[in-house]
Amino acid sequence: MNSTQQKVTYFIADLHLAQNRPDITACFLSFLKNEVPQAQALYILGDLFEAWIGDDDDSHYLSTIAKALTTLSALGTKIYYIHGNRDFLLGQRFAKKSSMILLPEVDLINLYGESVVIMHGDTLCTLDVGYQKFRKKSRSWWWQAIIKSLPLFVRKKIAADYRKKSAAATAIKSQDIMDVTPDEVITCLESYQSQILIHGHTHRPATHELIANGKEAKRIVLGDWYEQGAWLKVTPTSMQLMNTPLIGNTLAKA
Repeated sequence: MNSTQQKVTYFIADLHLAQNRPDITACFLSFLKNEVPQAQALYILGDLFEAWIGDDDDSHYLSTIAKALTTLSALGTKIYYIHGNRDFLLGQRFAKKSSMILLPEVDLINLYGESVVIMHGDTLCTLDVGYQKFRKKSRSWWWQAIIKSLPLFVRKKIAADYRKKSAAATAIKSQDIMDVTPDEVITCLESYQSQILIHGHTHRPATHELIANGKEAKRIVLGDWYEQGAWLKVTPTSMQLMNTPLIGNTLAKA
Protein backbone atom coordinates (compact mmCIF):
# COMPACT_ATOMS: atom_id res chain seq x y z
CA MET A 1 0.00 0.00 0.00
CA ASN A 2 1.41 3.39 -0.97
CA SER A 3 1.35 6.40 1.36
CA THR A 4 -1.80 7.90 -0.21
CA GLN A 5 -3.95 4.77 0.03
CA GLN A 6 -6.47 4.25 2.80
CA LYS A 7 -7.36 0.97 4.45
CA VAL A 8 -10.68 0.60 2.69
CA THR A 9 -12.04 -1.93 0.20
CA TYR A 10 -15.16 -1.67 -1.95
CA PHE A 11 -17.50 -4.33 -3.34
CA ILE A 12 -20.04 -3.80 -6.12
CA ALA A 13 -22.24 -6.01 -8.31
CA ASP A 14 -25.22 -5.91 -10.67
CA LEU A 15 -24.61 -2.55 -12.31
CA HIS A 16 -25.92 -3.87 -15.64
CA LEU A 17 -24.15 -1.09 -17.53
CA ALA A 18 -25.64 -0.37 -20.94
CA GLN A 19 -25.72 2.53 -23.36
CA ASN A 20 -29.47 2.94 -22.92
CA ARG A 21 -28.97 3.70 -19.21
CA PRO A 22 -26.67 6.75 -19.20
CA ASP A 23 -27.79 7.55 -15.65
CA ILE A 24 -26.26 4.32 -14.33
CA THR A 25 -23.12 4.85 -16.38
CA ALA A 26 -22.71 8.40 -15.08
CA CYS A 27 -23.17 7.21 -11.50
CA PHE A 28 -20.56 4.48 -11.96
CA LEU A 29 -18.03 6.84 -13.52
CA SER A 30 -18.60 9.29 -10.67
CA PHE A 31 -18.14 6.45 -8.16
CA LEU A 32 -14.81 5.51 -9.73
CA LYS A 33 -13.63 9.12 -9.84
CA ASN A 34 -14.88 10.43 -6.49
CA GLU A 35 -15.42 7.53 -4.08
CA VAL A 36 -12.92 4.77 -4.81
CA PRO A 37 -9.54 6.51 -5.47
CA GLN A 38 -6.96 5.78 -2.76
CA ALA A 39 -8.81 2.58 -1.79
CA GLN A 40 -6.79 -0.60 -1.56
CA ALA A 41 -9.13 -2.65 -3.73
CA LEU A 42 -12.37 -2.72 -5.69
CA TYR A 43 -14.10 -6.08 -6.13
CA ILE A 44 -16.66 -6.32 -8.94
CA LEU A 45 -18.79 -9.39 -8.20
CA GLY A 46 -20.43 -9.90 -11.55
CA ASP A 47 -22.95 -8.33 -13.91
CA LEU A 48 -20.94 -5.18 -14.42
CA PHE A 49 -22.61 -5.13 -17.84
CA GLU A 50 -26.18 -5.83 -18.88
CA ALA A 51 -24.82 -8.25 -21.47
CA TRP A 52 -21.42 -9.27 -22.79
CA ILE A 53 -21.16 -10.58 -26.33
CA GLY A 54 -17.40 -10.88 -26.62
CA ASP A 55 -14.11 -9.09 -26.07
CA ASP A 56 -14.02 -8.19 -29.77
CA ASP A 57 -16.72 -5.56 -29.22
CA ASP A 58 -14.56 -2.43 -29.49
CA SER A 59 -17.35 0.12 -29.10
CA HIS A 60 -16.59 3.62 -27.82
CA TYR A 61 -18.89 2.98 -24.88
CA LEU A 62 -16.95 -0.05 -23.64
CA SER A 63 -13.65 1.75 -24.23
CA THR A 64 -14.88 4.57 -21.98
CA ILE A 65 -15.60 2.12 -19.16
CA ALA A 66 -12.23 0.40 -19.65
CA LYS A 67 -10.40 3.73 -19.56
CA ALA A 68 -12.11 4.76 -16.31
CA LEU A 69 -11.13 1.47 -14.66
CA THR A 70 -7.56 1.75 -15.91
CA THR A 71 -7.34 5.30 -14.53
CA LEU A 72 -8.41 4.00 -11.12
CA SER A 73 -5.89 1.17 -11.29
CA ALA A 74 -3.11 3.63 -12.13
CA LEU A 75 -3.81 5.39 -8.83
CA GLY A 76 -2.95 2.19 -6.97
CA THR A 77 -6.33 0.54 -6.43
CA LYS A 78 -6.39 -3.16 -7.30
CA ILE A 79 -9.47 -4.13 -9.31
CA TYR A 80 -10.77 -7.69 -9.11
CA TYR A 81 -13.58 -9.20 -11.15
CA ILE A 82 -15.82 -12.26 -10.78
CA HIS A 83 -18.13 -13.20 -13.65
CA GLY A 84 -21.88 -12.77 -13.32
CA ASN A 85 -24.73 -14.42 -15.17
CA ARG A 86 -24.92 -11.56 -17.72
CA ASP A 87 -21.22 -11.06 -18.51
CA PHE A 88 -19.65 -14.48 -18.05
CA LEU A 89 -18.08 -14.30 -21.54
CA LEU A 90 -15.88 -11.39 -20.50
CA GLY A 91 -12.31 -12.56 -21.07
CA GLN A 92 -8.68 -11.74 -20.54
CA ARG A 93 -8.57 -9.29 -23.45
CA PHE A 94 -11.05 -6.86 -21.91
CA ALA A 95 -9.78 -7.56 -18.40
CA LYS A 96 -6.28 -6.49 -19.46
CA LYS A 97 -7.66 -3.44 -21.27
CA SER A 98 -9.47 -2.48 -18.06
CA SER A 99 -6.64 -3.39 -15.67
CA MET A 100 -8.88 -5.94 -13.94
CA ILE A 101 -7.73 -9.19 -12.37
CA LEU A 102 -10.08 -12.09 -13.11
CA LEU A 103 -10.93 -14.31 -10.15
CA PRO A 104 -12.57 -17.76 -9.99
CA GLU A 105 -16.38 -17.87 -9.62
CA VAL A 106 -15.95 -18.44 -5.87
CA ASP A 107 -12.94 -17.08 -4.03
CA LEU A 108 -11.70 -16.89 -0.45
CA ILE A 109 -9.95 -13.63 0.39
CA ASN A 110 -8.22 -12.19 3.44
CA LEU A 111 -10.14 -9.03 4.27
CA TYR A 112 -8.38 -7.21 7.09
CA GLY A 113 -7.72 -10.44 8.96
CA GLU A 114 -11.07 -12.09 8.16
CA SER A 115 -11.42 -15.02 5.74
CA VAL A 116 -14.27 -13.96 3.47
CA VAL A 117 -15.99 -15.89 0.67
CA ILE A 118 -16.91 -13.78 -2.37
CA MET A 119 -19.00 -14.77 -5.39
CA HIS A 120 -21.65 -13.47 -7.78
CA GLY A 121 -24.32 -15.50 -6.03
CA ASP A 122 -26.27 -17.16 -8.83
CA THR A 123 -25.02 -20.62 -7.88
CA LEU A 124 -26.70 -20.22 -4.49
CA CYS A 125 -30.15 -20.04 -6.13
CA THR A 126 -30.53 -23.79 -6.52
CA LEU A 127 -34.36 -23.72 -6.59
CA ASP A 128 -34.24 -21.91 -9.93
CA VAL A 129 -33.81 -25.18 -11.80
CA GLY A 130 -34.36 -23.74 -15.28
CA TYR A 131 -31.66 -21.13 -14.82
CA GLN A 132 -29.20 -23.64 -13.32
CA LYS A 133 -29.61 -25.89 -16.37
CA PHE A 134 -28.90 -22.97 -18.68
CA ARG A 135 -25.96 -21.92 -16.53
CA LYS A 136 -24.37 -25.36 -16.78
CA LYS A 137 -24.76 -25.39 -20.55
CA SER A 138 -23.55 -21.82 -21.10
CA ARG A 139 -20.38 -22.37 -19.07
CA SER A 140 -19.34 -25.35 -21.21
CA TRP A 141 -16.42 -24.88 -23.58
CA TRP A 142 -18.38 -26.08 -26.62
CA TRP A 143 -21.31 -23.67 -26.08
CA GLN A 144 -18.98 -20.73 -25.63
CA ALA A 145 -16.93 -21.74 -28.66
CA ILE A 146 -20.07 -21.79 -30.82
CA ILE A 147 -21.26 -18.39 -29.56
CA LYS A 148 -17.86 -16.74 -29.98
CA SER A 149 -17.60 -18.05 -33.55
CA LEU A 150 -20.72 -16.13 -34.60
CA PRO A 151 -20.49 -12.65 -36.19
CA LEU A 152 -20.71 -9.74 -33.76
CA PHE A 153 -24.09 -8.53 -35.06
CA VAL A 154 -25.58 -12.01 -34.58
CA ARG A 155 -24.30 -12.16 -31.01
CA LYS A 156 -25.87 -8.76 -30.33
CA LYS A 157 -29.24 -10.06 -31.51
CA ILE A 158 -28.92 -13.25 -29.45
CA ALA A 159 -28.09 -11.19 -26.35
CA ALA A 160 -31.08 -8.89 -26.91
CA ASP A 161 -33.42 -11.86 -27.39
CA TYR A 162 -32.08 -13.57 -24.27
CA ARG A 163 -32.64 -10.44 -22.17
CA LYS A 164 -36.29 -10.32 -23.27
CA LYS A 165 -36.83 -14.01 -22.51
CA SER A 166 -35.04 -13.69 -19.18
CA ALA A 167 -37.20 -10.73 -18.15
CA ALA A 168 -40.36 -12.62 -19.09
CA ALA A 169 -39.26 -15.72 -17.17
CA THR A 170 -38.28 -13.70 -14.10
CA ALA A 171 -41.66 -11.97 -14.03
CA ILE A 172 -43.49 -15.25 -13.40
CA LYS A 173 -41.02 -16.81 -10.93
CA SER A 174 -41.72 -16.65 -7.21
CA GLN A 175 -39.45 -14.59 -4.99
CA ASP A 176 -38.34 -17.74 -3.14
CA ILE A 177 -37.14 -19.39 -6.34
CA MET A 178 -35.05 -16.37 -7.29
CA ASP A 179 -33.48 -15.99 -3.85
CA VAL A 180 -30.65 -18.05 -2.39
CA THR A 181 -31.23 -21.47 -0.85
CA PRO A 182 -30.33 -21.13 2.88
CA ASP A 183 -28.75 -24.58 3.10
CA GLU A 184 -26.56 -23.78 0.10
CA VAL A 185 -25.24 -20.68 1.88
CA ILE A 186 -24.28 -22.72 4.94
CA THR A 187 -22.66 -25.41 2.78
CA CYS A 188 -20.63 -22.74 0.99
CA LEU A 189 -19.39 -21.12 4.20
CA GLU A 190 -18.54 -24.44 5.81
CA SER A 191 -16.69 -25.72 2.76
CA TYR A 192 -14.41 -22.67 2.96
CA GLN A 193 -14.33 -22.56 6.78
CA SER A 194 -15.48 -18.95 6.67
CA GLN A 195 -17.97 -16.88 8.68
CA ILE A 196 -18.60 -14.16 6.10
CA LEU A 197 -20.07 -14.40 2.59
CA ILE A 198 -20.40 -11.43 0.23
CA HIS A 199 -22.40 -11.77 -3.00
CA GLY A 200 -24.74 -10.02 -5.41
CA HIS A 201 -27.21 -11.36 -8.02
CA THR A 202 -30.45 -11.30 -5.99
CA HIS A 203 -30.73 -7.48 -5.93
CA ARG A 204 -31.76 -7.59 -2.25
CA PRO A 205 -29.14 -5.61 -0.32
CA ALA A 206 -29.04 -6.65 3.33
CA THR A 207 -26.89 -8.25 6.00
CA HIS A 208 -28.22 -11.63 7.13
CA GLU A 209 -27.18 -13.30 10.39
CA LEU A 210 -26.91 -17.10 10.45
CA ILE A 211 -25.03 -20.02 11.96
CA ALA A 212 -22.24 -21.81 10.07
CA ASN A 213 -19.35 -23.89 11.31
CA GLY A 214 -21.15 -23.91 14.67
CA LYS A 215 -20.66 -20.14 15.08
CA GLU A 216 -22.31 -16.85 14.23
CA ALA A 217 -21.87 -15.93 10.58
CA LYS A 218 -23.14 -13.31 8.17
CA ARG A 219 -24.17 -13.05 4.53
CA ILE A 220 -23.90 -9.61 2.98
CA VAL A 221 -25.91 -9.03 -0.20
CA LEU A 222 -24.87 -6.22 -2.53
CA GLY A 223 -27.45 -3.94 -4.10
CA ASP A 224 -28.14 -3.50 -7.81
CA TRP A 225 -27.79 -0.18 -9.66
CA TYR A 226 -31.15 0.04 -11.44
CA GLU A 227 -32.48 2.82 -9.21
CA GLN A 228 -29.39 3.94 -7.27
CA GLY A 229 -25.67 3.39 -7.01
CA ALA A 230 -24.89 0.76 -4.36
CA TRP A 231 -21.76 -0.66 -2.77
CA LEU A 232 -20.25 -2.23 0.32
CA LYS A 233 -17.50 -0.24 2.01
CA VAL A 234 -15.18 -2.24 4.24
CA THR A 235 -12.52 -0.95 6.63
CA PRO A 236 -10.59 -2.87 9.32
CA THR A 237 -13.38 -1.97 11.78
CA SER A 238 -16.59 -1.71 9.76
CA MET A 239 -18.74 -3.03 6.91
CA GLN A 240 -21.33 -0.61 5.52
CA LEU A 241 -23.80 -1.01 2.69
CA MET A 242 -23.94 2.39 0.98
CA ASN A 243 -25.99 3.96 -1.78
CA THR A 244 -26.29 7.17 -3.74
CA PRO A 245 -29.00 8.54 -6.05
CA LEU A 246 -28.37 8.12 -9.76
CA ILE A 247 -28.55 11.92 -10.00
CA GLY A 248 -26.18 13.62 -7.56
CA ASN A 249 -23.63 12.23 -5.14
CA THR A 250 -25.24 12.43 -1.71
CA LEU A 251 -24.11 9.30 0.14
CA ALA A 252 -26.41 7.38 2.47
CA LYS A 253 -26.25 4.25 4.54
CA ALA A 254 -28.48 1.45 3.25
